[in-house]
Amino acid sequence: MLTAAISFILTAGGVAVAGLRARRRRFLSATRWFAVALLPAGLYLTGLFPLASTIGREFADWAAKLVFDPRVWAGIVLLGVSAVLLVTTRWMGRRGAVEDSPERPAAAGPAPERPAVAQAPKAQGKSAAGKRDDGLGDFADIEEILRKRGI
Repeated sequence: MLTAAISFILTAGGVAVAGLRARRRRFLSATRWFAVALLPAGLYLTGLFPLASTIGREFADWAAKLVFDPRVWAGIVLLGVSAVLLVTTRWMGRRGAVEDSPERPAAAGPAPERPAVAQAPKAQGKSAAGKRDDGLGDFADIEEILRKRGI
């Protein structure tokens, strides 16, 4: 019963603040206050307050174990190492680093000669003076149209 009283008092207070904000013609702020004011009553009527208290107790237990239990610290270290590895591999992949392929041996020593690879012909419509082939040849027409229109 005390939970109901507290949640409806919080809701009424929030609605009052929203009304004051609306009276000052701050309608966006008033709408936010009204939305937040509805939360306590909604949580009480749906029965989510007991769930919230259970989550709060479990979080407090976890935090207490975090301080005193070395296993939790080991888990945090493993999570950190995992995150660093994921970020590093993403960064290396964006830099263009190539993984070892089966054709390229990883052993030290003289590397076998690679056969010469014929270069692909340059995209038509690009002048050789000053333009570099950056792999965006398909967008040359769009770029030309945008340039003509001054965009």
